[in-house]
Amino acid sequence: MSEEMRSYHVEYGGGLDSLTIRDHPVPEPGAGEVLVRVRANSLNFRELSILRGQYPLPVKPDVVALSDGAGEVVATGSEVDQVRVGDRVVGVVFPRWADGPFSFAVADQLGGSLDGMLTEYAVLRQDAVLRFPDHLSFSEAAALPCAAVTAWNALTGGRGVAPGETVLTLGSGGVSLFAIQFAALLGARVIATTARPSNVDRLTALGAAEVIDRSAASDWPDQVRKLTGGVDHVIDVAGHLDDSLRSVALGGEIAFVGTLAGAEPVDPRSIFAAGAVLRPIALGSRAHFSAMNELISTHRLRPVIDTVFPFEQAVEAYRYYRDGQPFGKVVIAH
Repeated sequence: MSEEMRSYHVEYGGGLDSLTIRDHPVPEPGAGEVLVRVRANSLNFRELSILRGQYPLPVKPDVVALSDGAGEVVATGSEVDQVRVGDRVVGVVFPRWADGPFSFAVADQLGGSLDGMLTEYAVLRQDAVLRFPDHLSFSEAAALPCAAVTAWNALTGGRGVAPGETVLTLGSGGVSLFAIQFAALLGARVIATTARPSNVDRLTALGAAEVIDRSAASDWPDQVRKLTGGVDHVIDVAGHLDDSLRSVALGGEIAFVGTLAGAEPVDPRSIFAAGAVLRPIALGSRAHFSAMNELISTHRLRPVIDTVFPFEQAVEAYRYYRDGQPFGKVVIAH
């Protein structure tokens, strides 16, 4: 093991210019902690929101960047009994959120109030890591902690998707792609939407039964209702709540994941008229992650990877994720 390592740090609201690489001594794990040699990371919209000063949870100054990372355990401290040296693991974004509802008591998060995973070595509590499915590479496993767990929680954390129900996804971001894959495996009929005609066949290949090209649809929620009579579940990653309310069935559920499209006014009468549950999603717990991994292992599901950058080109990876309209995860491999 080298005595020196490199990590990328970022400042909240500092923009991409604040992402800088520095040398550090390799840390040693304390009691109940493990040392992980990080092998891959993936990018999520949360990282851009941190750069823009728009992330809703606390971010400490000079934080080591990124919530998502996978690697191997290379050393353990005393009192570690859940993992061992050689285990291939991923970091759990909210290490203190074991199960149950989300609360600010468990809101500490990697790459935010805690140092993140864009580093060559990371010391984590043993309950902040999980073994990942054997068939996945480090790059594929690094795609799971944020986007995949969010999609899983959106589909299963409320009343849950039942076989034969309908699920609506919006766009082709990481959460939406995982939601299509998971929902199809859970036996749902998936209606996907996209603003890019070139993605129609790709979304179908992932498991969407129908794909609506929003660029050619004057009223896509009306098309959704004509296809389904109203969907049972909407995975709203963009904050298109008015359109989601028009698409959902009476008694259905809207998983409100984020506001990629910015703030949009919503008529309270639309919420009442929809007769649906509006459920905000704050990623997911360790229990969500574990249950999701079982499905991934059983079906040998593989995440969609768009591009892999080397560790030395992390800034370029961020820039491509921000500007390149990727289809699938942008990964940084070490």
